[in-house]
Amino acid sequence: MAPRPLPRILSSGSAQLARSREIARSAADSATDVLHPLITVSRGLRKLAATARAKWAATPKERRGPTLFLVAACVLVVALMPYGPLLALVALMGAAAWKGREKPVVKTGPDEAETARLKGLYEALVPYFSVPEDPAPLFAHGGDWSAAFGDHAFDEDGRLTRLRISYPPYFTDGEAASRARIEQLLHAKSGRGREYLFDWDEEGNRLVMHVLPALPTTISAQRFVTAPGETVLGFTDADAVQRTVPVVSADGSEDAPAVVWRTGPRSTEPHLLAVGQPGSGTTSLLRSLALQALEHGDVLIVEGAGTGEYACLVGRDGVLGVESELSGALESLEWAAHETERRLISANRARQAGQPAPADTRRPLWILLDRPGVLGHLAAAQGRPDPQELLQVPLRHGRAAQVTVVVAEQFDTADALHEGVRAHTRARVALGPASPEQIAAVLGTAPHTTPTPQVPPGRGYARLGAGPVLRLQVPATPDPYDDATGDADRQAVLDLLPERRAAATVALEKVPEAAAEPTPGPLPRHAPVPAEG
Repeated sequence: MAPRPLPRILSSGSAQLARSREIARSAADSATDVLHPLITVSRGLRKLAATARAKWAATPKERRGPTLFLVAACVLVVALMPYGPLLALVALMGAAAWKGREKPVVKTGPDEAETARLKGLYEALVPYFSVPEDPAPLFAHGGDWSAAFGDHAFDEDGRLTRLRISYPPYFTDGEAASRARIEQLLHAKSGRGREYLFDWDEEGNRLVMHVLPALPTTISAQRFVTAPGETVLGFTDADAVQRTVPVVSADGSEDAPAVVWRTGPRSTEPHLLAVGQPGSGTTSLLRSLALQALEHGDVLIVEGAGTGEYACLVGRDGVLGVESELSGALESLEWAAHETERRLISANRARQAGQPAPADTRRPLWILLDRPGVLGHLAAAQGRPDPQELLQVPLRHGRAAQVTVVVAEQFDTADALHEGVRAHTRARVALGPASPEQIAAVLGTAPHTTPTPQVPPGRGYARLGAGPVLRLQVPATPDPYDDATGDADRQAVLDLLPERRAAATVALEKVPEAAAEPTPGPLPRHAPVPAEG
C-alpha cells in the first residue's frame, strides 16, 4: 500500500513556521533589550522589599513601635523638604537599579572543580564495585560517573555534603566489612574532620551519604519535662527519634529531640554503662542523671577516682551518701544489696496479702559508680572483695525492686569491668573520641556515622538495648565548685540541687523494732534516714 501524502498545509508550510519562530524570538530579544532597565529596577525593588521584610521580622516586638515612629518622622521630613519626594524617588530608583544590576545565576550542574572531584571519587570506587565478569559494568575506569552518582551537593569549599551512589547488585552489601571499606574510602575522599551518615538501601542497591551537622552544645542542665521513670540522657538528631522535649538553651527556647531512657519495673534496659575517654563527659553524665533522679528518688554515689567531682551533692536531701574511699564504698554497696533484697521481700509479702507494695519499696533508688576499676585495684591490693561483686544483686533484681545501677568507666580500664556488669547493663553510652572498633565494643554494633577525632565534652553515641545507635550530646552539667565553670552553667546546676539537710538530721537514727521486719543491711554513713522509712 502506497503511503498517503502529507496535507499541503504541513508539507508546504514548514518553512513559514520556521520563519515565524525566528521572528517571534527576535521580537522577544528586542523587547528584553528595550525593557532591560525596567527589569533591572523591578528586580532591585523586589530585593529591597525582601530585605526590609527580613529586617522587620528580625526586629524585637518591643522595638517595632519606636522603629515605626522613626520611619514616619523621616518620611514627614522628606515630604516637607523642597523637591524632597522627587529626590527620594530618584534615590530609591538608583538603589533599586544598583541592587538589581546582577541577575542571579541559576546553577544547573557541578562546575569543573566539582566534576573533577566526582570523577576522582568514581575512579576510586571502581576496584570495589566492579568484577571482570561483568559484561556491562556500572563502574569502569574511564566510565561515565553520572550514571552511578546522583543527588550530589557541595559546600562553599567545594567538598561533598550529599551524594547518592548506585552500585551493582553483586556487591556484598550485607557484609559489615564490605560496607566499612566503602565508608572509609568515601570518608577519606570527601574530606576528613566531618561526620558522615551512610544510609544503605540493600533492596535498591543504593547508598546515600550526607554530612551531619554538629549537635548543639548550648543546652545546660535543667528540669526536663518527663514522666516518672524517664530520664533524659542527652539530645540527638531530629530525624533519629520521635520525641522532643522543651528546653531552654543559650539560643532561646526550643523543642529539642531527646534520648529518653526509661527505668523501673517495665523497662527492658534498667541499668546503664557509660564508657569514655578522660575528659569526655562521663562524670557530667552521671551528675546529670543524679540531678534528674533526685526529683523522684534517692541516690547513692560511689566515686572511684576520689577527685571530689560530686562534692556539690554531699549532704543534700535524697543523697544517701557520696563515697570515695574503699571502706565506705564496700559498706554502701553492701547496704544496697541488702536493701534490694529487703524491697523484694516486702513487695512480695504485700502482694501475697493482697495489699499494695509499701511506699519505701516504690521509691526509686539510684546507685551511681564512677570508675569502679580504681577501687577494684585497691581492693585486690588489700585482699578485700571487689566492689563490683556487691552489684550482682542490684543488677539482677534491681528492675523489680526499683533499683537502677549506672556505671561509668574509661576505655583504658574497661577490661576491669565484671561480666555481670556487662551482661546486665543493656543501656550503653560511649563518649569522647574513639575508633569505630572501640564504640562497637561498648554498644555492640558500630555506628552508621564516622566518628570525628575531636569532639566537645559530652559528645558520643547511645544505644538502648537492641535499638539503633544514636548520636548523643549530654547536657552541660559541670561541677559548680570548679573555678573553670562558667557562671551560667554553675548557676544552672546550683538551681537544681536539693536543699541541704539540717545538722540534726544528718546523724543516723535508730530504727524502731516494729519497722525492722525484714532486717535491712547496714546503712551508708551519710544516710539521712533509714531506708525502710
